[in-house]
Amino acid sequence: MARTLIAPSILAADFARLGEEVRAAEAAGADMIHVDVMDGHFVPNISIGPSVVKSIRPHSKLPFDVHLMIAPVDPFIQQFRDAGADIITVHPEAGPHVHRTLQAIRASGAKAGVSLNPGTPAEVVDPIIDLVDLILVMSVNPGFGGQSFIETALPKIEKLRKKIDATGRDIILEVDGGVNAKTAPRVIEAGATALVAGTAVYGGDPTKYADNIRAIRGSA
Repeated sequence: MARTLIAPSILAADFARLGEEVRAAEAAGADMIHVDVMDGHFVPNISIGPSVVKSIRPHSKLPFDVHLMIAPVDPFIQQFRDAGADIITVHPEAGPHVHRTLQAIRASGAKAGVSLNPGTPAEVVDPIIDLVDLILVMSVNPGFGGQSFIETALPKIEKLRKKIDATGRDIILEVDGGVNAKTAPRVIEAGATALVAGTAVYGGDPTKYADNIRAIRGSA
């Protein structure tokens, strides 16, 4: 079985020392750095923009997994790519033409991801699955960290696993929201290959980040 990818979300990190927090996650054994970008419009919170991504980019060699919870999204794709995003993930609801948006992400040189909210059905990916390198299942409603896992995400993950397997491509199936050492085994059993963890990694003592990542990966 392939290694489960762990992507700590800097949304739960100490914003006063983001560079250090990114370095600490890499040293602790993370596989990617998950960057949640929120605009206060598409989701009810505001986080960071391209300038912050650019400022933390030199602090890690890990892939930056940038989740754009913004609308409109198309005007900002190249900015986030230029800032250092390796994977850019968008929501189908964030613009009128998600197919075109995914093409634009690929044209920028980044890998393309699509994110499904709890109320967005798995079937949304059917016309666009050939364009995606990552599918992100939101197991909470996007906008805030620290929420509880929504159980209906599990059958959606199972459906998406079948769809991905049918393509024969190595598409990352990522899950974000309420992921911790207790929920991770169920998410992996359903078919996920990558886990976004915010407070489960960054919550508490920075010296425990490696232990936190090991606990999640070990349980999965």
